[in-house]
Amino acid sequence: MIKTGILGATGRMGAHLIKNVTEDEHLELAAVHVYDELKQELPESVLVTNSIPELLKVCDVVIDFSAPAATQELCEAAMENPTALVIATTGLTVHQQNLIEEAAQQMPVLYASNMSAGIALLKQLVEKVAATLKDFDIEIVEMHHRYKVDAPSGTALTLAEFADKGRGVDLEKVRVSGRDGQIGPRTKEEIAVMALRGGDIVGRHTVGFYNDGEFIELTHTATSRETFSKGAVRAAKWLVGQQPGLYSINDCLGI
Repeated sequence: MIKTGILGATGRMGAHLIKNVTEDEHLELAAVHVYDELKQELPESVLVTNSIPELLKVCDVVIDFSAPAATQELCEAAMENPTALVIATTGLTVHQQNLIEEAAQQMPVLYASNMSAGIALLKQLVEKVAATLKDFDIEIVEMHHRYKVDAPSGTALTLAEFADKGRGVDLEKVRVSGRDGQIGPRTKEEIAVMALRGGDIVGRHTVGFYNDGEFIELTHTATSRETFSKGAVRAAKWLVGQQPGLYSINDCLGI
């Protein structure tokens, strides 16, 4: 059994992760990290702690759906006690992303802004279409529930990066986030990323390729957070036993 810990157990994904880990025949829920009161019942053997180092001590792998500051603390602590890490936190700074890469030199780390298999495939499709249809304008629109705190979503930014790879341009120079006022005509190089918020939308991402007379839209819609939780559990089982390095969901799926 793979001893599994959860960082972010009291967050939106916490209940789903606890359920999916405890139901998996290959995993044992060893510990959960909490900042607030955990209302969900747990097996008596599960360690409930507010200490990330204590969490790491009893786990073979930790699944992290938390916040950027907590992810930073996790990476720093894991470099003192190497443990396989599955990280799905979004809104990370460049420094925090660099910490993930640094941690991956000592232990296997799988980082993905979205743990779904559908998004993993969509990234590859976006890169291929962007490379093939070079005259088409690229616009990305993401929709999430009213409580999401970061915008654009990490997934939308990842999709923009794959579009950028297909085009071979500098995303920092061509990315547009929102439009307002007399901005002039759209430039051909732009890759636009727009964020919408409202209701209880779990997640919807559309990458559109637009040209005169025709367009293609590739859309992924998540209807339940179970999608992300099950993807993280699949990743955790795959990651344990891998060599130190930085992995993606695509590595896990072999695509």
